[in-house]
Amino acid sequence: MSSTDCLFCRIVAGEIPATIVRSDERTVAFRDVGPQAPVHVLVVPREHIFSLETSSDDQGDLLGALMLAARDVARQEGLAEDGYRAVLNVGADGGQTVPHLHVHVLGGRSMDWPPG
Repeated sequence: MSSTDCLFCRIVAGEIPATIVRSDERTVAFRDVGPQAPVHVLVVPREHIFSLETSSDDQGDLLGALMLAARDVARQEGLAEDGYRAVLNVGADGGQTVPHLHVHVLGGRSMDWPPG
C-alpha cells in the first residue's frame, strides 16, 4: 500500500477531515470515529509505517516519539491521574484494521482484563 492510499496518511495530509487533538513535527493525534471508551484517540506517526512489526531498528527515535505523544494526549485529555490504556494492534490476529502504525489511547472508564 502506498501512502497515497492510506487512510491515516490522508488524514495527516489534511485530505480527510478528522478531529485533531495534538500535532507535532513527527506525530498527529485525532479522535477515533468509532470510540470504544469515553476518550479514544489515535496517535500516528506522520511517516507511513505499516505496523510495529515492519518498523526498522533505525526508527527507534520515531517510535519513542509516538509513545511520548500518546502519553501527552492522555495528560491533555485528563486521563493521567486515574489511568488509561495505550494499545498497539499488530497484524490481522492482533486486531490491526488500518495498515498504518497507530497507538490507541483509551480512557475515561475502568478497563477490563483480558482486553479481548
